[in-house]
Amino acid sequence: MITSSQNSKIKLVRALLGRTKERREAGAFVVEGVRLVEEAVNGNWRFQFALYSDALSERGHALVQRLKEQKIDVEQVESRLLQFPGETETPQGILAVLELTHLPIPNSPNFLLIPDQIRDPGNLGTLLRTAAAAGVQAVLLPLETTDAFAPKVVRAGMGAHFRLPIHSMTWEEIKQISKSANLQVYLADMDGQSCWETDLRQPLALIVGGEAEGASEAARKLANQQISIPMQGKVESLNAGVAGSVVMFEVVRQRSVNSKQ
Repeated sequence: MITSSQNSKIKLVRALLGRTKERREAGAFVVEGVRLVEEAVNGNWRFQFALYSDALSERGHALVQRLKEQKIDVEQVESRLLQFPGETETPQGILAVLELTHLPIPNSPNFLLIPDQIRDPGNLGTLLRTAAAAGVQAVLLPLETTDAFAPKVVRAGMGAHFRLPIHSMTWEEIKQISKSANLQVYLADMDGQSCWETDLRQPLALIVGGEAEGASEAARKLANQQISIPMQGKVESLNAGVAGSVVMFEVVRQRSVNSKQ
């Protein structure tokens, strides 16, 4: 059992939870809780190791046994060692350090998401979770967007990271992918054409701008058209997570209707 906060595994977890730079240099990230660790196992993700405490539920203990059967490095730790500074979530008794790998982008994608200047981890996690549910084939992250593998994003994504290709890219790289796949690039913007009145059945990439500053100049240059969500009442806008989710499922709705005709 690990009993010291100076243990190398505890120190690595603390570093990975704290900074993007540490995650990129180590090529690893952390998932916490029974459900997310289960998602990682089900997605055949590569583990470096897992840690658990005696606070685990029966389901959690079954998961630990499953990890051991798969020859994953698993160690028990004192409960207090799973409480990390800056983390507001209640420790769930298990966490894992996973390799920071990226699923491949399909050769001819017809539905991409580009979250631009999304700084709020909850909003980015919501967008990733919705993207996975809506059948988005890859998420391309401009460098100005927050780290998709930060702890709060991973929690909010609820397993989306194990199903979606998520790639950080320059705008030039994003442009090349969009052009090579012959995608229509739509920017969600309050001054755009109604998404209800826009044909979203064609191959497309959807840009969702940030909460505070909206879309960047690079995003506006790449976009072929701006689209909006019609709203009633006196609300001027939705947050990025909600707005992106509404438009993504309008794509799903239109394509579903088209496939049934």
